[in-house]
Amino acid sequence: MGVFLDMRTSMNSATVGQPGLSLGPSPEAFGAIGLQTQGVANPIITLNGTVGVTGELGDTFVVELVRGFLYDPFYVIYRAEGTIGQNGGAEFHSFTAQDMSAPPALESVYTSFISGVSTAVRTGPEMLYGIAATS
Repeated sequence: MGVFLDMRTSMNSATVGQPGLSLGPSPEAFGAIGLQTQGVANPIITLNGTVGVTGELGDTFVVELVRGFLYDPFYVIYRAEGTIGQNGGAEFHSFTAQDMSAPPALESVYTSFISGVSTAVRTGPEMLYGIAATS
């Protein structure tokens, strides 16, 4: 039976309309958490989040979850591509990912990033939360 280790959340924006930043080709962070995994071997990390994006019909964006604080393609554990549909407007994208190969550390850090075309705008809400457990 698994044992609960820790749960954390990062709420960058709790409302629609914020932060109101245009996307760009370089990944920008919208959430970061540190989960205390207490040095156990093979912890199971479950991450969930939501990001709101507004844009023109067909605008594309990418959401990536990275183990660590800085963006590094080598440490991407989850990647999803989205497209604005339904004649443009707001899109809310939720995601769930698991890191099944997290190292045995006292704390495992995860950061969510978004990038895309410059006509798309981060309109919120934006959040990331995670749960650490033993296997």
